[in-house]
Formats: sequence, C-alpha cells, structure tokens
Amino acid sequence: PNMYKIAGELTPTVFHIAARALATHALSIFGDHSDVMAVRSTGFAMLFGSSPQEAHDMAMIATAATLKASVPFLNIFDGFRTSHELNEVKIIPDSLIRAMIDEADVARHRDRSLNPANPFIRGTAQNPDVYFQSREACNQYHWQVPALVEDAMQKFEGLTGRSYKLFEYYGHPEAERIIIIMGSGAGAVQETVEYLNATGAKVGYLHVHLYRPFSVKHFIDALPRTVQKIAVLDRCKETGAIGEPLYMDVINALHAGWEAPMPKVIGGRYGLASKEFSPAMVKAIYDELQKEAPKKGFTIGIEDDVTFTSLPYDKNFSLEAQHLFRGLFFGLGADGTVSANKNTIKIIGEVTEHHAQGYFVYDSKKSGSLTVSHLRFSEQPIRSTYLINSANFVACHHFNYLEKYDVLKDAEKGATFLLNAPYNTEDVWDRLPKKIQEEILHKELKFFVVNASKVA
Repeated sequence: PNMYKIAGELTPTVFHIAARALATHALSIFGDHSDVMAVRSTGFAMLFGSSPQEAHDMAMIATAATLKASVPFLNIFDGFRTSHELNEVKIIPDSLIRAMIDEADVARHRDRSLNPANPFIRGTAQNPDVYFQSREACNQYHWQVPALVEDAMQKFEGLTGRSYKLFEYYGHPEAERIIIIMGSGAGAVQETVEYLNATGAKVGYLHVHLYRPFSVKHFIDALPRTVQKIAVLDRCKETGAIGEPLYMDVINALHAGWEAPMPKVIGGRYGLASKEFSPAMVKAIYDELQKEAPKKGFTIGIEDDVTFTSLPYDKNFSLEAQHLFRGLFFGLGADGTVSANKNTIKIIGEVTEHHAQGYFVYDSKKSGSLTVSHLRFSEQPIRSTYLINSANFVACHHFNYLEKYDVLKDAEKGATFLLNAPYNTEDVWDRLPKKIQEEILHKELKFFVVNASKVA
C-alpha cells in the first residue's frame, strides 16, 4: 500500500530489489520475478539489470532519473543468481556519482519535504468530483520517464564508458528468430546467440531494461524488421491469465507500433524459484521457433508430465568449454568451503588477468546442509548465469557425500577429482562406492586424495 502512496504523491525514491518467488502452494526463498510483477500497477518505474555490474550501474541511473522525474523506481536484479553471485564490479567513484546527480533536482526534492514553515497538503481523501482527474493529471510525469532514463544512461556512458539502452538488441542484424527477456537469464541467451550465429543461424535477443513505463517507440525501434518469430520469456506465472506480463506487453506494443508484417509471438515460463536456465534450454526455444506451429504458453527447464507444457531439451548440450577453469566444490554448510572459495576468487580476480565468477548453491536449511560452490575462471568476461554442467575440477570435502550424492555427475572426461578422506592413501580406493570407482575409470579422472582434517 505504501508504494501506491509514494508513486501517487510523486516522491523520488529507489527500492533495490533482489527479486524472489512469492509463497503460493509452498514457500520458496529463491529467485524469480513473481514479487516485482505483483507491483507493476503501483506506478513505480521498473528498471532491470542482469549482472552484478548492471545492478550497481542501474542503481546510479535510477537515482539520477527518479530525482529528475519525480517518479519512484525499482532497481531490480534476480535474487540469488545476481544478488549472491561473486563477480568483478567496477565501482562508480564518488566524483562520478556527484556528476550524475543534478543539484537542482536535489534542492527541489528537499523543498517538497513537510515543513511547518511552509505548509502544504498531501495525502488527502477525495470524492468522485476530482479523484479521476487527479489520477490522469500524473500522466505527464510518467510519459516523460523513458526519455529521462535514456538521458541518464547517455550521461552515465559519457562518464564511465558503459553503455545501456532501454531495450538492448544483440545478435544478427537480420535475425528471423528472437527471444525477449529480462534479468539474469540474458547471459545464457547471449552465449547461445553467439554460438548459433557462428553456425550460420540468424537469431538474436532483446534485453529489456526499462519495463515500466513501457516505451512502445523504443521497443519497436530496437527490433530488427526481419524478425518472423518471437519467444517472450517470463520468470513468473500469472495463474488464469492468457499470458504472462511481459508477453502481454509485447503483444500490445507490436499491435500499437509495428508496421512490418506481424511476427508470430509465443510466450513461455522459465526459471521459477531459481530453476536452472541454461544454453541448452535457450537452444531448445530457438529450435521450437523454427517449427510451423511453435508451442504457446510453454515451460522450459522442467518435465511437465501433468499438463504437458514443457519443451524437451538436450541435457548434454554445453557451452562450458569457453572457460579455462570450471570447478565444483561439495561442502557442508558452515564448514568454510564457501569462504575459502570466495577468497580464491578474490585472489584470482585481483592478482591475475583472468575474469572470475563464483556462485554458491545453498540448501534453504542453511548450516549443516550441502553447499555446492561453482567457480569459473576465464580469459573473457563471464556471462554464464547458470550452474556448471561440465566441470574440469571437482572437490568433495566430506567422504560420506560419496554415498549420498553423485558428486561426479558433471565431471567432464579427464577432469581432476580431489577428495578429502579420513583414511590412509593406499586404503581409500577400496572404501569408495562402486559407482564412484566406475565413474573415475570411465571418465579417466585424475584422482587426488588428502586427509585435510588431519592437516587442519
């Protein structure tokens, strides 16, 4: 309710949102867009970032824009996938923050504060004679938001060199198949677009930054005129609706402003409650778009054997080989595994020329439960916003995990396997579960053993 009041009274504000699932049939602490899609009628502008760097930069852009526009903003990034990822971020120095903020906007904001020396009425109750008129009078403020955000993005680029647009298109200039997406899923889509275009396809994707107010003009201008089929991906489920929010907005925007032959548009759901979203799934969506009658209202990433909405995908498809190091570390909540990996990433990121990324999968039961650390090091910036599915290093810090979990499932052929074992080296092999022995032999793993507990 406060958000309706903040927006209705045109108060500059920025809420920074690690977007998460809402409790429905069950509670989930994990990430999707359910919570932010539930507030799109409040009147807040909604700005999406897809990485830690973008979350940082959009915070600056939103703050400058809200003071100029008098419309409150949500700076949105995906819960866990972005909020808990360890990655390199170029911090905006205070001097650039000062340059981004217009002193006159700050003064105007402060002058609107409630002050007995300058009486002002706000937060009234209104009757039918004037309420409707007041609701429409705010149109002029919301209509100017896209242009003001665009101005803030251009000013930001001039100061930092980092470029953003309201809608960013990436891919083949004459793409025939396009995905439209918001948030961290854009990383997996971009990797897949690069791969498919290198094999002769004509595909691309549109990354939505400013979702509210939705600018039809900027949206239409960003799309290549050659597009024939579009898949719109929503990270939420709006039960009972014809389609999810972004899908419905895209349909509306195309009808309002598209002058070329109308492309075929399908909508789909992905990644609810941090469900995995990988290049294999992205490729399946592009493959679906090639069909004469692609599935509408599809899901990707699950096997829906109840209502049959899901698309099949090749679980063996991977683009991991682009990264030098892909490590999985199996630890116990609160045993120090995550902290040690965070230190490793900081050292690699600060001391070497390599780019580093860390993501940590916790059980929601926290300490005492399984934690899996996913570490990547690469010569190129890392956009892989998904779990490692082809590791060249696996470490298991607790011997009893070998009985409970398939720790070598994602180890590639010839990978290194490091095991913490409470036994003498010569005794370890005979104590391994038969399945683990078979996997080590079949995948030709380099197998190392350490009694780390004894060392400690």
